[in-house]
Amino acid sequence: MNGGNEVVSVRASTALGEFMVRATARGLRAVTPVPAASADACNRPPANHAALAHACAAAEALRRYAAGEPVRFAGPFDLDAPALHLAVWERLRSIPFGTTATYGEIAAAVGQPGEARAIGAAVGANPICILTPCHRVVGADGSLRGFAWGLDLKRRLLAHEGSAALPLFAESGR
Repeated sequence: MNGGNEVVSVRASTALGEFMVRATARGLRAVTPVPAASADACNRPPANHAALAHACAAAEALRRYAAGEPVRFAGPFDLDAPALHLAVWERLRSIPFGTTATYGEIAAAVGQPGEARAIGAAVGANPICILTPCHRVVGADGSLRGFAWGLDLKRRLLAHEGSAALPLFAESGR
């Protein structure tokens, strides 16, 4: 087995909930919320120490984020996706803590003006919850749009960050 392809899973307990962090020796592969009732086995002794180091660094970044610290994960990523998706995910990582951007703004920033729907598909395919902050992307009218892990979590993350846009969501009932 190629050690660089081995995926290591680490469970991260934070003030915002439980997350499963997956990484390879090349970098972070995924961060996903874990349902409260999940008994998913993890933290098995890995054969690949580099993968474990990437997963643990991401888990620590999640814990710091949940403690209120603006975090930009600086570790490497191991993502296999179309070029547009990779460009969108990189742009998402530049949206500052506590702020939001629209799909149209992201489209313009990655050289795809007028392609908000394609950008929405890329945002929706993001496998790295919180550390690639797709929760910070809103509709052109300021409304919350889809979120792979549910709009309730999106609202909680924006509230956690003290997003200035969040009162708009409460008023609109979205």
